Amino acid sequence: MTRLSVLGAIAGLTVVSTPLHAADLPVAPEPVDYVRICDAYGARFYYIPGTETCLRVRGRVRTEFRVRNFGDSPNAWDQRDTDGYQWRTRGYMYLDARTATEFGTLRTYIEWYMQQQNNSGGFSFEKGYIQWGGVLAGYTSSNFDFFTGYSMDAQIESYSDQTINQLAYTFAFGNGFSATLALEDRSSRETGIGLNGSVLDYGGTRMPDVVGVLAVSQGWGQAQLMGALHQVYPNSTYNGITGGSEDELGWAIGAGVELDFDFAAGVSVALQGVYTDGASGYGSTGWVDQITDAVWDGNSTETTRTWNVFGGVSVGLNDHWIVNAEGGYHNVDAGTDAYDFTQWSATGNVMWEPVKGFEMGPEIQYRDIDYDAASGLDDTQQIFGTFRLQRSF
Repeated sequence: MTRLSVLGAIAGLTVVSTPLHAADLPVAPEPVDYVRICDAYGARFYYIPGTETCLRVRGRVRTEFRVRNFGDSPNAWDQRDTDGYQWRTRGYMYLDARTATEFGTLRTYIEWYMQQQNNSGGFSFEKGYIQWGGVLAGYTSSNFDFFTGYSMDAQIESYSDQTINQLAYTFAFGNGFSATLALEDRSSRETGIGLNGSVLDYGGTRMPDVVGVLAVSQGWGQAQLMGALHQVYPNSTYNGITGGSEDELGWAIGAGVELDFDFAAGVSVALQGVYTDGASGYGSTGWVDQITDAVWDGNSTETTRTWNVFGGVSVGLNDHWIVNAEGGYHNVDAGTDAYDFTQWSATGNVMWEPVKGFEMGPEIQYRDIDYDAASGLDDTQQIFGTFRLQRSF
């Protein structure tokens, strides 16, 4: 064997005997966390990768042209510096996260929207709460409110529909029956304190409202009995003029029923009544500015009493058309005649849904306010119109 042949053989053995570096080895693929469907809480929930929490993401875009009050003068159209129309667009986002625990479902929910109306825009936090078993804590709809409308109610409403900070516990008895006891933020239910023809604000917060509810929800529909306690707390200006220093305890009671009928494309009928004494905010969230919770009658603070009846009908004509109509009547009996008035309203709309989740249609709203002559205010009739397009996904 020649010297060159020996050197070649040695070089070959050296290469074979040299260990391979890590970079030369094949790389194992990284494990992939595929998004899994979660069917424990209904459609469109998915597991957040790497967790046992199910998440549902939804959205909505709404645009509407709103014709402001064009009823009796003064209205939005005969006041030169008041907008006669509003062009409003909103984009909504909804996040719903749920996890099964040994104590029940742990749920967190967030809802917000961004808005552009005419030349101004903004952001609004609509809801946000934690729910665990029967406990609910956060910012969401008041437990007192039952019927909150079938129509869009784009510009005025007759019912009470308040989103509020709260701590609540609901006990489910079974067969659709439940009971709820809640502490709710008082400030969202304050209207005002009447003094010498004006309406003053409340003083600072001291005691949250207490709300109790008995409810049933079954195949025929749902019903609810509810009550609330509300602290009437005048501010320092009021006390300085009247010489008072005490607060009052207001209250509200109500009952409502909604019936569902299985004909045409679905029909629902709702009716609700509410009586308040020193807690007018539970009668409606659509009051005019003259509403009060209490009034100085010249000698003492007298709580304001209201009677409220409202309801509606929703008729699905077919899979693409729905007609809604609703209305309400409200009677206000304050401590003096100057703050007495009656208010009633009616709303109707027709909505077309050519594609599931995409709807459009017009709405007309009417409100009549009759003031006591002692107020010095003129009775008035108001008319509003809205056309909306909305896509939910």
